Amino acid sequence: MNTDKQHKLDERYLRMAKIWAENSYCVRRQVGALVVKDKMIISDGYNGTPSGFENICEDDNNVTKPYVLHAEANAITKLARSNNNSDGATIYITASPCIECAKLIIQAGIRRVVYGENYRLTDGVDLLKRAGIEVILMEMKSEK
Repeated sequence: MNTDKQHKLDERYLRMAKIWAENSYCVRRQVGALVVKDKMIISDGYNGTPSGFENICEDDNNVTKPYVLHAEANAITKLARSNNNSDGATIYITASPCIECAKLIIQAGIRRVVYGENYRLTDGVDLLKRAGIEVILMEMKSEK
């Protein structure tokens, strides 16, 4: 696919991930993720508590509860319950992945990661690059 067309697709899917992030009940930060393979969205996720838990991500001190799932982890674990697989897929994430999510991305066979903003730590992105995964920061334009 030519790079201009791919760039436009990347922008669109990243905007969709940003919209999907709005489903999160987290107050401090809402993150969305979409897994795309062969131009089809095969999974989605946003940060939040596990199924069956209350939809409250932060404790009384506004600290994220330790069992909150990241958007990427939600999207990848959803794939495990489906008939899809992520070999060669691209994951679109509104924020760069942490090291734990980077490990899941590597193990899931995802080959490209497109994200919209840097998180304070870079160890996840560094690990992805070390694994030979294409990593693209595509800063999203703010809608103001």
